[in-house]
Amino acid sequence: MAKDFKPKARRPRGFQDRRGPGLAAERALVAKIAAVYEAWGFEGLETSAFEYADALGKFLPDQDRPNEGVFALEDDDGQWMALRYDLTAPLARFTAENYDALPKPYRRWAAGPVWRNEKPGPGRFREFWQCDADTVGTASPAADAEMIAVACAALEAAGLKPGQYRININTRRLLNGVLASIGADDPAKRLTVLRAIDKLDRLGVEGVRLLLGKGRKDESGDFTRGAGLSDADAERVIAFVSAGRGERDETLRALSDVVVANAETDAGLVELRAINDALRGLGIADAQARFDPGIVRGLEYYTGPVFEAELIGAEDEDENRIRYGSVGGGGRYDDLVARFTGQLVPATGFSIGVSRLATALQAMSEADAEGPVVILALDQARMGAYLAMAQELRAAGVRAEVYLGQSGMKAQMKYADRRGAPIAVIEGGDEVAKGVVTLKDLKLGAALAREIEDNDAWRKGRPAQVETQRSDLVEAVTRMLAENAPARSD
Repeated sequence: MAKDFKPKARRPRGFQDRRGPGLAAERALVAKIAAVYEAWGFEGLETSAFEYADALGKFLPDQDRPNEGVFALEDDDGQWMALRYDLTAPLARFTAENYDALPKPYRRWAAGPVWRNEKPGPGRFREFWQCDADTVGTASPAADAEMIAVACAALEAAGLKPGQYRININTRRLLNGVLASIGADDPAKRLTVLRAIDKLDRLGVEGVRLLLGKGRKDESGDFTRGAGLSDADAERVIAFVSAGRGERDETLRALSDVVVANAETDAGLVELRAINDALRGLGIADAQARFDPGIVRGLEYYTGPVFEAELIGAEDEDENRIRYGSVGGGGRYDDLVARFTGQLVPATGFSIGVSRLATALQAMSEADAEGPVVILALDQARMGAYLAMAQELRAAGVRAEVYLGQSGMKAQMKYADRRGAPIAVIEGGDEVAKGVVTLKDLKLGAALAREIEDNDAWRKGRPAQVETQRSDLVEAVTRMLAENAPARSD
């Protein structure tokens, strides 16, 4: 290498540098989640970053890619080692090695970084933290229900409120029964059907219907070959994945009506009913955990119930709920230890993606955060008066700023909206003449504006807009903030 060579300072793709605040936030999340796991009786376990590659095979995304997805190296004894892909494969190896010495069921929790050799993208990293809880050695549906309940407790300990998250639940036994009822016995065909169902959230019912049939062409013109089901069989699958309802009992009744009775669907319904009874005993409401027949997860991984944690934010301007996607999931994987010993040992678990949860919590916090009161600068000659208003508000403990740009009123109001301002203070020529200021509650005004159907009503009503004496500015602003706080937080 030449003496004057200077390497370019660059971070590998898909990896992050984390500084104080972000790092502290993630570690605080781990501590809160771990405290919940400990309170529920799970024992901490720490395993090494590397595992032998052959111990990870079953736990890669798909069986058709057995040697991809991990960062591997060959040891000096000729054996291949890989950075762990998740925290479950190390648990499988540890359980197999120490099975006789472990209490059964064995309840363990673990936290740490995992590595995936996959194409990085927005919010998709090659290294990230997980925090898991698992119960090994019991086939009881109560253990699956407990995983769902402990996930609810962990998410709330992380700072979420009921209504900001939901655990979606399904079972692979129902899926298997539906596949059997349409004669999807070929493994490749079954996998294609499951992959189509897994795209329900992204593509909707019509997109899934196309993938169940001949195939689908996306917006770029790329064609994805479908499962080749008949129209009748495709509709049977669509009816199944669309059977979810707001309440678990209602979904169970709907599923009973749409699935064809066979050994697997009967067993799946029994499984979900038992989970429902246990969740009721654990105090988990329908709003916290619901049955969703469209949940697939782990195409070559899970053997029974599956769960996925979804974050749900507040409503946007169009009254649509903001969804931040999945921040965790899990389910039953009864083949865990059998790969090593040949002995079937049932197991169930839940994993929270700490890095993704931390990012989502930050986004939710920013979305909920209220900006400063913005004082419009409609007359540059009165800038001193505007700055004095801001000073008075700040002295009273109110966040405030003056618009310091050169744009007109429309642009200034747009600026206040983008800043998340709760109130805009307006003092134009008319207000100066009367010795008043106009206070416009921007958040409440936006809510009321959705109920106004025409411009005349808007002009007559002037929603959420009041005049107050200039001398009463501070009192009027603080009163408006206090009165409308509940409306803004609903």
